[in-house]
Amino acid sequence: MKSFTPGPEHAGELRAALGSFTTGVCLITVATEHGPLGMTANSFASVSLNPPLVLWCPAKVSLRHDAFTTAPHFAIHVLSEDQRNVAERFAREGDAFDICDWITGGHDVPLLHGCLARFECATERLIDAGDHSVMLGRVTRVTTEPGAPLAFLGGQYGRFDTQG
Repeated sequence: MKSFTPGPEHAGELRAALGSFTTGVCLITVATEHGPLGMTANSFASVSLNPPLVLWCPAKVSLRHDAFTTAPHFAIHVLSEDQRNVAERFAREGDAFDICDWITGGHDVPLLHGCLARFECATERLIDAGDHSVMLGRVTRVTTEPGAPLAFLGGQYGRFDTQG
């Protein structure tokens, strides 16, 4: 067992500890004046059923941060296990739409096909949160498809095995 007080000297250890929590993988998309933009994220959570609110947290150091935090609308796509290439490519490049099937939805937001769930959102509130921003979105439309989720743990992509 190891304990520490979080601070700049323990940033790597804090990141590793946070990485011990298995999450799903999402692709967030927005429309910009330069075209569609996407960002891979695992910082997605439901907030409220009534009203329907979700959140995600873009890092301020990302070159894509401002495009997302100033967008009035966005979509969150919960990726399936067969969309690992989508997650990896959008983690590096924001305009990798050539590798996936998508359409232009309401408010010109790019909408991917083949995701387990897609939440079309209106930006409800932006909250300053240290080195990230918290984007609170009001869900205006939900689309679901059956499948298995893409998981993320300790910096690695994987899958959730339901066989005990």
